[in-house]
Amino acid sequence: MKVLVVGNGGREHALAWKLLQSRQIEQVTCVPGNGGTASMSQCQNLPLGIDDFEGISQFAQKEKISLVVVGPEVPLAMGISDYLHSQGLKVFGPTRAGAQIEASKAWAKALMQEVGIPTANAAVFTQASAAKSYVKDHGAPIVVKADGLAAGKGVTVAQTLDQAIEAIEAIFRGQFGNAGKFVVIEECLVGQEVSVLALTDGLTIRSLLPAQDHKRIGEGDTGENTGGMGAYAPAPIATPELMARVEKEVLEKAIAAFRAKNIDYRGVLYAGLMITPDGDFKVLEFNCRFGDPETQVILPLLETPLEELMLACIEQRLAQMPPIAWKQGAAATVVAAALGYPGTYEKGKAIAGIAEAQAAGAIVFHAGTKLQDQQLLTDGGRVLNVTGTGENFEQALAQAYVGMRCINFEGMYYRRDIGHRLKG
Repeated sequence: MKVLVVGNGGREHALAWKLLQSRQIEQVTCVPGNGGTASMSQCQNLPLGIDDFEGISQFAQKEKISLVVVGPEVPLAMGISDYLHSQGLKVFGPTRAGAQIEASKAWAKALMQEVGIPTANAAVFTQASAAKSYVKDHGAPIVVKADGLAAGKGVTVAQTLDQAIEAIEAIFRGQFGNAGKFVVIEECLVGQEVSVLALTDGLTIRSLLPAQDHKRIGEGDTGENTGGMGAYAPAPIATPELMARVEKEVLEKAIAAFRAKNIDYRGVLYAGLMITPDGDFKVLEFNCRFGDPETQVILPLLETPLEELMLACIEQRLAQMPPIAWKQGAAATVVAAALGYPGTYEKGKAIAGIAEAQAAGAIVFHAGTKLQDQQLLTDGGRVLNVTGTGENFEQALAQAYVGMRCINFEGMYYRRDIGHRLKG
C-alpha cells in the first residue's frame, strides 16, 4: 500500500520511518517533507503546502494512496480530514470539530470542566484589562496561555506579576496571530509533566507508552518554552496504576464527551499531564495529534505495525485489535536546535556527521532540514532529533549523545541534561 504523510518535522520523519518498516508499505510520500525524508529509500517529498487540500487530494487519488496520515495540528484545525474524507480518502486524524480540543484552549477547558476531567482552575478573557485585573487579584506564579495554536510557544509560566502582565499584552498585541483573540489564565501547578498519547476510533482507546518531554530551552528546565528539546519513554513516573486512572478519568471521559457532542473523533488524543508531588495528576492540555518529540521515542519501541493501528482507528475496529506490542527497554531523543531558537535564528547552515551518528547506532530524525544540491542544510529552529534505544535509559541516553556528538552545524545547540529527572 501507498501512504501519504502530511508535514515536514521530526514527527513526520519518524512516522514515515516507522511506516516503511512494514512489509505492507511500498511507498511513502511526505508533503512537503524535509531533508531526511528526501534521503530515505521508498520515500519521496511532494512540494505542496500542508494547507493545499485540493492538491493533496488530487495527488492521493491519482497515485491511489491507501492512507493519509496528518502530522501537524494546523491542517487538522483547518479541516483537512473533513475535506479528504469528502473526496473518498482514508485519513488518520480527527475532523475540524475534534481538533478544537487543541485549537482552542478555552473550548478544551470548558469541556474538561463540563465532564469532570481533573484540570487546573482557570478563567478565560477577551480583554487585556480584565485579564490583568485577574492576575493582580490572584498573584504569581500564574500561567498565561494564548487560546489557539502557537507552535508550543504560547504558554508563559509567569513567576512575577510583571511577567504575567507582559505575557497578556503580548498575546493581545497579536504575537501569536489568531491565537491572541482569547487568553486563558490558570493556576500554576507544580510537579512533573508527562505526555500520554492514545489511539482512538471514537469508541475505544488504546494508550501508547507514556513519554516525558523537556520543554524549556535551558538546562535544568530554565528559560523559554519551546516545542520540545528532548524526550524519553516509557516515563517511569507514569506507573501502570496511574495510567489506568488516566485512561478512565481522562481519555475515556473525553471520548464520551465528543460522542455526546456528535463529534466522531478518530486519531490521536494526547493528554499533557502534570503529576503532582503527592502522585495525583491534572490535565494541562489536550492535543489532537502525535507529539513532537514524543513520537521520536515512542515509535522506535513500537512492534505492532503502525498502519494496522491507524486503519483500525479509521475503520472503527480498534476493539478487535490485539494488545499493542512493545519492545522491551527504553528510548531517548535529544534535539539539536539552531542558534537563537525559540527566537529568531538563521537558516541555510551546512550539516555534517549524520552518517557517522547513524553508524554509531543512533537514529537521526530530521526536523528543520532541507536537501539542496545534495547538501543537507538547516531549515528551521529545531533541526534534528538524535534518538537512542537500549535495554535501559542509561544505554538509550548514551547512544543518543554519542550520535549527537558526531553531528555539527554552525550555531548548533542542544541540552546536555535530557533525562535528568531519571536520576532523582
